[in-house]
Amino acid sequence: MAKNFIELHNARTSEAKARVQARVQRALAEMPLQELQTARRLSQQQLANLLDIEPATIHQLERSTDMYISTLRSHIEAMGGQLDITAHFPDGNVSINQFTQINDKLSNSDLVMSMAS
Repeated sequence: MAKNFIELHNARTSEAKARVQARVQRALAEMPLQELQTARRLSQQQLANLLDIEPATIHQLERSTDMYISTLRSHIEAMGGQLDITAHFPDGNVSINQFTQINDKLSNSDLVMSMAS
């Protein structure tokens, strides 16, 4: 007779449960954009509507291995997140913030140019 999942799960040692939880956390921490969109319960159509682009473009972006940081940032923000870029070194991590600063400067200059028109 088959056992249900709860019985099997409860029979595990605390160490085994901790290993499973660690694997789950690693899988959640590292995922492609397409899986992230699915995990956020957003369809390609919904995301395309948020970004004001065609769903086919979402499909292409999710499969791209090379894209602009601003494109990736827009994609992540449309899903309700925030993009942070961190460089990892043996002696510590460094948060890279120049891309945010460039984007802010461009937004401000666009605003100034549109106000001057």
